[in-house]
Amino acid sequence: MSLRPVKQIIQTQPTIEGAGVKLQRAFGFGKTKEFDPFLLLDDFRNDNPKDYLAGFPWHPHRGIETITYVLAGSVEHGDSLGNKGKMTAGDVQWMTAGSGILHQEMPKGDTKGRMHGFQLWANLPSALKMTAPRYQDIPSSAIPEVADDGGTRVRVICGEFWGKKGPVEGVAAEPNYLDISVLPDQRKRLKVETTRNAFAYVFAGSGTFRDSSEPRAVLTEQVAKPDAPPVYDVSNHSLVLFDRGDEITVQAGDEGICFLLVSGKPIEEPVAWYGPIVMNTQAQLRQAMAELNDGTFIKHG
Repeated sequence: MSLRPVKQIIQTQPTIEGAGVKLQRAFGFGKTKEFDPFLLLDDFRNDNPKDYLAGFPWHPHRGIETITYVLAGSVEHGDSLGNKGKMTAGDVQWMTAGSGILHQEMPKGDTKGRMHGFQLWANLPSALKMTAPRYQDIPSSAIPEVADDGGTRVRVICGEFWGKKGPVEGVAAEPNYLDISVLPDQRKRLKVETTRNAFAYVFAGSGTFRDSSEPRAVLTEQVAKPDAPPVYDVSNHSLVLFDRGDEITVQAGDEGICFLLVSGKPIEEPVAWYGPIVMNTQAQLRQAMAELNDGTFIKHG
């Protein structure tokens, strides 16, 4: 067994506003090689309805898959093909945009006004960029949850872990998408395939991710000055990118730690990216924009 050392710690960007919704962007619209096949991860959590009720009105997608995971509140969605539905706490929607779709997502808080969820974008290989759009709407009850003797709990959204297989299937990047909770002061080793890029996103509690020696320095979002001494706790909104190896080790702090552990097989193709459209060349992007303007964007009805 070889532990995956921590390759990079990325501070979640300050709260940004997209389509009128305030959210935290863990990564996106930057370098894609280290996260390949993933493109973007947004954490939309808020207790103030005015910061999220504007939602994400009609917008196009092409060449990617969007994965929405709701922890609190609900998200109503609809598209240009007539599909519509509602996600509530614990539900997942895996949308393959493929050749193109017009889509909207409108969040609503729970009874206390709280809204919390994640959206992850996964790239599609060139051979599948123009495939027919499809949805996998997964209710919370269909997502298996496993626990070990130490109380660590894992929801398996996609891929396989501890003998359980997630309900999302047929995804090009063959990703593993896990929601992991480790009890206070517990130390856990978790397997990750060596051929995959992998990252962890901490959304509750704190702890450390270790390699074979000492914990790597972690600058959390609370550190305001770039020259401040490193802090070793990984806390809320911290993104940890791992290097190669077949397992990671996490040491939970005194509050425990909750994080997403996501890994996928790199596509290793050129990326041409403009907003919600991700293709392989600039010419393909120009074609997509022209089709949006002339009404020929939707290829499958």
